[in-house]
Amino acid sequence: MNYRIFPPEELLYVEIKLPLSKSISNRALIVNALAAGSKPLADVAVCDDTSVLQKALASDSDEINIGAAGTAMRFLTAYLAVAEGSETVLDGSERMRCRPIAPLVDALRSLGAEIEYLGQTGFPPLRIKGKKLNGGSVSIDSGVSSQYISALMMIAPTMTGGLSINLTGEAISLPYIHLTVSIMEQFGAKAAFEGNVITIGAGQYSAPDNFSVEADWSAASYWYEIQALTCGWTALDGLVENSAQGDCKIAEMFRQLGVESSFESNPVRAHLEATPELTPRFEADLTDNPDVAQTIAVTCAMLGVPFRLSGLRSLRIKETDRIAALGAELLKVGILLATEQLEGDEIISWDGVRRPLTAIPSFDTYDDHRMAMALAPVAVFIPGIIIRNAEVVSKSYPEFWNHLRAGGFTIEEADGEGTE
Repeated sequence: MNYRIFPPEELLYVEIKLPLSKSISNRALIVNALAAGSKPLADVAVCDDTSVLQKALASDSDEINIGAAGTAMRFLTAYLAVAEGSETVLDGSERMRCRPIAPLVDALRSLGAEIEYLGQTGFPPLRIKGKKLNGGSVSIDSGVSSQYISALMMIAPTMTGGLSINLTGEAISLPYIHLTVSIMEQFGAKAAFEGNVITIGAGQYSAPDNFSVEADWSAASYWYEIQALTCGWTALDGLVENSAQGDCKIAEMFRQLGVESSFESNPVRAHLEATPELTPRFEADLTDNPDVAQTIAVTCAMLGVPFRLSGLRSLRIKETDRIAALGAELLKVGILLATEQLEGDEIISWDGVRRPLTAIPSFDTYDDHRMAMALAPVAVFIPGIIIRNAEVVSKSYPEFWNHLRAGGFTIEEADGEGTE
């Protein structure tokens, strides 16, 4: 399904009920499944990633395919390793078979887990035999994916002696580790994160009576982008100001890109308003917030703001190689990204020089929801752009296109003509 998009005919004013946090929901689903006498969670994110995880947790099949859901792959690898008496083949899409799982598997094996690679070593599919693990101490590289660490953390209370996790290397996405601690504690676990060591005691999870999931800050990032490009007014329902979600930092980042945020607590809501304050050059280290890289890069490109974004080494192993994908798609609007590797980091930048636009671009999405949502607001500056395979947004934000329509955008089905 390809969509042709046209911008609102007048200044944007819209109130959006954001989807619930996918990051919180997926962690809560795993922890709740490990809790004694737990009931299904009343309210979690409605999207492909959480749906896949819910179905897997409820399944009694010995074969589980999680498609393109990377979080589910990491979390279920650990979960199934402690599911005593089970034997499961865990597989995913072709892209998932190219995404590394070795750091997590190595850590689990060092704790006694029985996990076998069924294809290329270091990658799914996996055969996992569940058993009681004794726990103790484990070391893991924290510079690849925080989800490996969160996966280990969430199963740690089930281990006989609890678990001490030593983080090696330069950690990325640290807010997600703190988010995992917060959710575990709400379910009764005892966890401490000091320096580069996470210590988790043995014990039994117990589900709280009133666990709730807040709105998703990653989803909010696209409305910050739209606000920056349209100069209208936007209200985002359910968005918590002092959130444990790492992507709440976008409120601070977008002040440099002409968007001011104010927050209400009753009802919980964020108000976005355009300001004339626009930085002449944008620089940010996104080590803790890699999922907003596409949003910021496209926003800066459309506003004509040169930028340099570092801390992006995890983007190569996401739903697609996001650095390569961004470079290819922004070239269609005359933006030539520069990339560099520096001391193990990945950096992208733009010097502000733009090539002439020769055709209305047709954007590819690479089976990546964030590519589709970050590129859609380009229609504000170039009416009639096409987003190919637009249905990919269902991975995290199924209502995205309907919400754009509610904001005044016109969205039509298209046959995909335009620049390649």
